[in-house]
Amino acid sequence: MAKGGTHLTPEGYEKLRKELERLKTTKRREISKAIGEARAHGDISENAEYDAAKDAQGLNEKKIAELEAKLATAQILDNAQMSTDEILIVATAKLKDVDSGDELEYKIVAEEEADFDANKISIQSPVGSALVGHKKGDVVEIQVPRGILKYKVLNISR
Repeated sequence: MAKGGTHLTPEGYEKLRKELERLKTTKRREISKAIGEARAHGDISENAEYDAAKDAQGLNEKKIAELEAKLATAQILDNAQMSTDEILIVATAKLKDVDSGDELEYKIVAEEEADFDANKISIQSPVGSALVGHKKGDVVEIQVPRGILKYKVLNISR
């Protein structure tokens, strides 16, 4: 991955943008209301509800700042301009497990877009990082906590 920010698909960028909007509007209002209700209970020096609400506010503001920074430096990836000769970020790799013969497909994405249930794996994961740069026909050996996986690259698509 090149320097210059997080690499995101257009869908991933939009998902982060919507999450940022939710945190800045809905979540901020909820926390503000909770702080107001806790203040109404009297002395805030020994008010656990107030302390919890202020902590939630701090965490929310931290998350907002992180998302703003990611979105400000994000690079939106254009599938149309990316090669299908090798596995790169946003490529979908069709693989065959050499040992079991099972076939599987993974889309290599930025960490922010990873969703194992949707077969989207992070480029920073052991499997994702090991697959990057390989071509159709290559056999890739990947060290994972449970041992070594061997995959043959059957196809690469965008």
